[in-house]
Amino acid sequence: MLAMPRLSLDLPAIDVTDLRKRYGRIDALAGLTMTVGRGEVFGFLGPNGAGKTTTVKLLLGLARPTAGSGSVLGAPLGDLGTRRKIGYLPELFRYQPWLPAREVLILHGQLIGLPRSRRRPAAEEALALVGLADRAGDTVGKFSKGMQQRLGLAVALLGEPALVVLDEPTSALDPIGRVEVRGIIRHAADRGATVFLNSHLLSEVEQVCDRIAVIDHGRVVAIGELDDVLGASETEVRVSGLDPADLAAIERFGSPSLDGDRLLVRPMDPGRVPDLVAALVQMGARIHEVRSGRTSLEQRFIELVAQDRPPAGTPSASVLR
Repeated sequence: MLAMPRLSLDLPAIDVTDLRKRYGRIDALAGLTMTVGRGEVFGFLGPNGAGKTTTVKLLLGLARPTAGSGSVLGAPLGDLGTRRKIGYLPELFRYQPWLPAREVLILHGQLIGLPRSRRRPAAEEALALVGLADRAGDTVGKFSKGMQQRLGLAVALLGEPALVVLDEPTSALDPIGRVEVRGIIRHAADRGATVFLNSHLLSEVEQVCDRIAVIDHGRVVAIGELDDVLGASETEVRVSGLDPADLAAIERFGSPSLDGDRLLVRPMDPGRVPDLVAALVQMGARIHEVRSGRTSLEQRFIELVAQDRPPAGTPSASVLR
């Protein structure tokens, strides 16, 4: 495999300010602002209808914003030359079933402007990177769904793009395949490429991303490193024999809340868990289970989206996915 030179880190890979998109009376984006640096693996999260797909279309130049500004790899949104520096794996894709995998990649090499002499070597490199080197001559129609997803990832990585946009890249893969894809993503970032990852598998995002953004109703509701977004450590105790009036006695450990038999203390130093348990037992409570640590990305995601949603019955603008 040829050497993979590190790319310039002078400008952000993605920089958008107050980006908006309307389709008639429907707001698809309502003021999206974010910056993604070179070499980052950036997770882009949101519920269905949050505006994720619209954002990707704007970044790739497949749609034009109604308002706001932005740049990708230092060029304005939609710049044709910049598109050739972007690798893209859409959530839904199909390749010609009668073509061998190698020929699919050679065709895409031609489409992105690779010199003729580089197309076949680049195709072989990309297939090896995703574990399909031994199936390069097989027609796509013979591939399983997981193998086709690997092929799509190879297309996205073809020619060492500066920005790789991946939409659900592991949805058809088994656990081993997901581990391998995480390694491929990190490999791309290590050479200086930016990876923009849109995935509903929050555990995958948590393991591979440097920073994340959570969007809802077409705007960012949280952005930053995982530690910043997930917040401080917490302790959850399944407990019986505890009344809401008893919570004041344990406030010295953190801010407590009680929901049925679920006591949550946040933030709380994990080193103080034995003292909390001892205090609860002394108060006459019975302990059934204790969990301590940082909140999961899934739980934090649910909290952020719930906070951003209006109360039931409140009119709100419609948002497209």
